[in-house]
Amino acid sequence: MALTSIDNHGRLYATLRVKALLPLVGVLLLGIFLFAGVTLSVNGSAREEVIMVAAAGAGAIFAVVVVVLAILIQRPLVELQEKIALLREGDLTVAVSFADRQDEMGDLGRNFNDTVVQLRESREEIQRLHRTQMSKAEHLATLGELAAGLAHEIRNPLAGIAGVIEVIGCDLPETSRGRRVLHEVRHEVVQIERALSDLLAYARPKPQQLQLADLNLTVAQAVKLARQQVVSRPIQVEIEESPQLPLVEHDPVQIEQVMLNLLLNAIQATPGPGRVRVRLGSQNGSALISVKDEGQGIRAEHLANIFRPFFSTKKNGTGLGLSLAHRIVDAHGGRIEVASVPGRGTEFNLWLPVHKPAPEAAGSAKG
Repeated sequence: MALTSIDNHGRLYATLRVKALLPLVGVLLLGIFLFAGVTLSVNGSAREEVIMVAAAGAGAIFAVVVVVLAILIQRPLVELQEKIALLREGDLTVAVSFADRQDEMGDLGRNFNDTVVQLRESREEIQRLHRTQMSKAEHLATLGELAAGLAHEIRNPLAGIAGVIEVIGCDLPETSRGRRVLHEVRHEVVQIERALSDLLAYARPKPQQLQLADLNLTVAQAVKLARQQVVSRPIQVEIEESPQLPLVEHDPVQIEQVMLNLLLNAIQATPGPGRVRVRLGSQNGSALISVKDEGQGIRAEHLANIFRPFFSTKKNGTGLGLSLAHRIVDAHGGRIEVASVPGRGTEFNLWLPVHKPAPEAAGSAKG
């Protein structure tokens, strides 16, 4: 709205400039006609006196018109130019003094003052939101440090608990009912360890180890690990590699982690027979990885939140896997998107630049 008002100011400013010249042109034409008429109607020696009087009168009228126009139009336009210069320097408290006039110049002044008010309110709102976001970021950073420290402290005794469970399991006879209970306990310990690992990875991300490598090999390794999870299930994990894809600058360990997370989610979302298809290719100068399943899909109201930390639609999910995947992809200069139809499956598309832009180049491009 503010930009529209500024455009209106420019058009109105030009219109007033033209209208300011019209009275001057009118006075000049009127003076010429009057001067010519008077001159032609007078004969003899009186003609010179009449010419002088007419010329003096026309000059006086012209001077009066110039003064009036200077007061009514030129001065407000000069003031407007000065206030616009201050506005460009960041002063959002400026206002013109001719906004109370009941003419086009007054309309221009009121529009200008309203625009400045809107800009001032917008800046105040942006500053308020910035302060709020900074406060939240500091709060989350503190919570992340506390959570990471707590997770580290929990992992050590948890490893001891897992060892004790193994020892107890070896001492129990094969027919003991306690073996079944220990199996459930061991499963829960594994779940806790995975949750703690995800939390530590999210709170304390490892630095990237970028290298030019074959993205096909990185994704194929993740597919190999995912297939081990479905050996006893009627789910096929297929991969379509792209031999034409050039070497991609990425961290193979981190991208493999991202792909494994997407594949395991796809497998868990497919309760019965089905396929999980992985396809590699290129699009608009970036490497493209697609992971598509035939599972239950994601409801529309959940799609906007699946990359948020601790948001999960699974009973035993930590809600950190997709959030961590999004962070890793973003750190690579890429992006990840999702499309899903409930009952028909979900597709994740991941784009990675073939060469990650340098920080200086990325900063100049944004500027």
